[in-house]
Amino acid sequence: MAALAVLLLLLALCGGAAGDPRAAVAGQACALSTAVSGSTLADNFVPAMDELNSNVSANEFGTSEVGTGPNTVFGLGQCFRDLSPVDCKLCFAEVRSLLPKCYPRVGGRLYLDGCFGRYGNYSFFAEAVGPADNVTCGTGGNYTANPRGFVDAVRAALANVTAAAERGDGYAVGSAAAGGATAFALAQCWGSLNATACGQCLSAAAAAAAGCAPATDGRALYTGCYLRYSTRLFWNLNAAAGSGSSGNDVVWIVLGSLLGALVIVFAVGFLAWKKKILWSKKKSTSFLDMYGDGVPVRIAQSSLNFKYEELRKATNYFDPANKLGQGSYGAVYKAILLDGKEVAVKKLFLNTREWVDQFFNEVKLISQVRHKNLVKLLGCSVNGPESLLVYEYYLNKSLDLFLFDASRSRNLTWNLRVDIIQGIAEGLSYLHEESETRIIHRDIKASNILLDDKFKPKITDFGLARAFAEDRTHVTTGVAGTLGYMAPEYLAHGHLTEKADVYSYGILVLELVTGQRCSSSTGSHGGHLLLTKVWNHYKNSTVKMIADRSIYEDAIRDEVMHVVQIGLSCTQANAGDRPTMTKVVEMLRSHRHDVEIILSDPPFLDVEAFEDIKQGEHSTLLPTQPATSQPGSSRSYLSGR
Repeated sequence: MAALAVLLLLLALCGGAAGDPRAAVAGQACALSTAVSGSTLADNFVPAMDELNSNVSANEFGTSEVGTGPNTVFGLGQCFRDLSPVDCKLCFAEVRSLLPKCYPRVGGRLYLDGCFGRYGNYSFFAEAVGPADNVTCGTGGNYTANPRGFVDAVRAALANVTAAAERGDGYAVGSAAAGGATAFALAQCWGSLNATACGQCLSAAAAAAAGCAPATDGRALYTGCYLRYSTRLFWNLNAAAGSGSSGNDVVWIVLGSLLGALVIVFAVGFLAWKKKILWSKKKSTSFLDMYGDGVPVRIAQSSLNFKYEELRKATNYFDPANKLGQGSYGAVYKAILLDGKEVAVKKLFLNTREWVDQFFNEVKLISQVRHKNLVKLLGCSVNGPESLLVYEYYLNKSLDLFLFDASRSRNLTWNLRVDIIQGIAEGLSYLHEESETRIIHRDIKASNILLDDKFKPKITDFGLARAFAEDRTHVTTGVAGTLGYMAPEYLAHGHLTEKADVYSYGILVLELVTGQRCSSSTGSHGGHLLLTKVWNHYKNSTVKMIADRSIYEDAIRDEVMHVVQIGLSCTQANAGDRPTMTKVVEMLRSHRHDVEIILSDPPFLDVEAFEDIKQGEHSTLLPTQPATSQPGSSRSYLSGR
């Protein structure tokens, strides 16, 4: 125990650096411009962060790239070389949690004292310096014993680590003394830079950071590197050897070697303690803490509330093996509660006011509705670093996983497809006309339909849903949803009524009949909208040519034609010509194949106008020319949105 006391005393004198993930924020900056298409950026942002997190966890440095065009997301992450793999994961977990606060800006940087993360909509990996470079000088006051000597020590220490990092692999620690004052310094270049670019960044950063002295601490937060000096040794000794250390560092390295055995003995306990401290810090920044004035606290005090740690354990700490699906704004995991009940837990990644509002919008709306064809919300958690929604778990997951998979689509027989079409119609009819609150879903698509063990459909993902009063005819709102499923009047003008859901439903009906996505996977100019194909075959009485061959037979021709007519009636260009969902239910239940349904040409979007819309310009609608689009982004279980 005496040896342990000596070890702890020495570590305290060293600044308590061993095993420290150094997850304190040194600085954060967000780009000035906003994404031209926030929903498209979100589609790319989450998987880019997932990929980046995996790469950094494996290699302590990584990059990622997801998407195409101006909404592509490039990511870069770097743990400083003195961090152990465990501490790297802990540090970068903070980056993963805090960097999304820049969303929906097109880029952002986050500097912690032990790691760095950045995303942007262009490839910035080779950049060394830039206009956003910054210096922060410590708030702990100035070095008073010998300010002139300390300034000289700082300059020497910065010069030492800059030269050593440039000669080596981009990382160095070191110290220097002058006039009785000692300064410690750390330099770290990002792994994407070559030696020349690293030297350019560190030289500029060192000159800037030196200007902080005689302040006791200074940091240069640069485009391609991080540089820090202090009056104390602040890095982890276990990774400092062989990293350009010099002068007084030799004493510390020898001391670290002598104490190595004791460090190993107590490492496990120390790391567990650090994780506990870090976790307690995370819990102090929950949604209730950050947004208490805008969060319905009653949810946290109601029967809907789940404890964050309980759900975290139920998912085996969000084990990737338990992930059911990935969506625009988060992921969904299978979880087993303490009573053995299987549930689905949706985890929201983007901790911004917009997404918090969306989260509680979903909780508020879905907790008010009950229908056999709507997913059942069991509860939520608002006391952790991410918000969580808890739903019933459905064995067959989402419709798109069956419908667009050639090996599984045969499981969806014609009778099952008709039942699914009927069930979705009944669920929407309830939302539009039977529930206490009029609700427009706004994102009806195959991936937002779950299937239970008997393939009964359940509508899910109410994050974009809108409720409005009985005396309102429509709502004008920002466009949100999935391209290919959005009604023309909504896409062009943000004019939202229940008929927007009817249109999306009609597209989904045609997908169920044909087994094809609503647009080609070959790109916007490479294929025609499914609606175009079905309409042409309908006019030529060749519907069997477009029906899913895995389930089609002549005996069901009339039934297929009847369902296609209903789907086309739901996708009429004029919203007033589309039936209500109640009327759709009646037509489906009639099973009359001789019902006359008067149809006019459905809407088509001009190709160039559609490309403009994808870039965020929701203004041009041409009703007569064929168009193409990117495929509706397939989301899996509970969409993760």
